This record gives sequence, C-alpha cells and structure tokens, in this order.
Amino acid sequence: MLSIVDLLEAKTLTPELAGYLLAAIGSGAGFMTGANPGGAGKTTIMCALLNFIPANLDLKTADTVATIADGIAHPSPRVCWICHEIRDSGIFSYLWNGPLRAYFELGRAGHQLATNLHADTFEEAHEQVCGGDNQVPESDFRLMNLAIFIETGGGKHVIGKVWESDGKTDHRQVYADGRLDRKAIRLVTTTAADSARKRLDEMGKSGVRTIEEVRKHLVRGQ
Repeated sequence: MLSIVDLLEAKTLTPELAGYLLAAIGSGAGFMTGANPGGAGKTTIMCALLNFIPANLDLKTADTVATIADGIAHPSPRVCWICHEIRDSGIFSYLWNGPLRAYFELGRAGHQLATNLHADTFEEAHEQVCGGDNQVPESDFRLMNLAIFIETGGGKHVIGKVWESDGKTDHRQVYADGRLDRKAIRLVTTTAADSARKRLDEMGKSGVRTIEEVRKHLVRGQ
C-alpha cells in the first residue's frame, strides 16, 4: 500500500492539495475517489487518504445491509465506513441499489464515509449515485463531501479535479489543473489547510514513509 508520502513523490497530487485534504478529511469529511479505467489508482488513493481520518474514529467495512443498519442505529461512537466500490457486483462490500442507499444513510447518522467508483467526472459520479438504479437522495450525496477524480495518461496517475460540498449545498469544483481555488473551499479555512500542509512537509522531512508510519505520525499530531 502506498502512503501519502509516496503519492506526493510521484506527483499524484500537489502539496497544497494534500494539505487541504488532510485538513478536510481530518475534520470528518466524507470522500470518494473516481476514475473509469481499472488500475487508475482509485483504491490506492482512497487507502492513502484513509490515514487522514480523525484519530478517534475506527474503520469499518459496509459489507451487508445488516451491518449498515446497525451503524445507522448506533450513531455513537462515530465510525468511518468504507464501501470498497460503488458497483453492481456480488463482490464483498461492492454496493448498489438498496444497499448503496442504506450506506449513504450512514452519513446522515453522523458517520464519515469513504468509497470509490468508476467515474471520470463529477457529472458521471452524480448520475451513477443519484440516478438509475441507485436513487440516492441529493441531501445524502452531499454528505460525501469530497469527490476526487483521477486522470491517467503517459504512464502517470494524477488527481485532476476535486469537487466539494459542505453537506448542505451542492458540490462545486475547488481544484483543477494543479490549482486549489482557495476562495471556493468551504469545509476548512485556508489557515487550517496551510497548517496541515506544513505538518505533511515536516513529516516528509522526518523520514516517515509507510502507511503505518504516516498514520502514527498524524495521530500523534491530533
């Protein structure tokens, strides 16, 4: 598994974006990673970003309707619930239709969400989740605060676009072409994002690298 240090060295994302994501996810923001091609790095990036969840949250897999229902019934303690992929398949923790709608209700219950899906753009992701078979309510979809899309080409995998919702209003694009729109972000202040970037810079200089080391370092800082 690759860590955020590995992804920064590979230029999968910029230091500025990494700081913003640490500040947002570390404050409890739900997130999804998207790309159509297999092997684009959806799961790799999702797992690296899971290091950013708040220190007091456990990770749990949304594997069955019964498990999800139990999470909805017990909003405390808060948990980060992982859906391995949004997809119509019988694979473990791949959710679709009714189970996917139930999964998004976990956000309404106050839990943090993390998942990935086959979509290159926000419009594709929105249609897949809120349209067709799934019909996830818009109010629940907004609780997937960050929609992160990966671009591939020339052997590179980079985060190309990020959309953000504060959970109350529609998503809007806050990152594109290697630039974070600091005036558009609402989940965290620019001061918090800059502080998180500084923490990541200091962590990188300390020699921390593995996903386990990154988690321990970030937890100590919370």
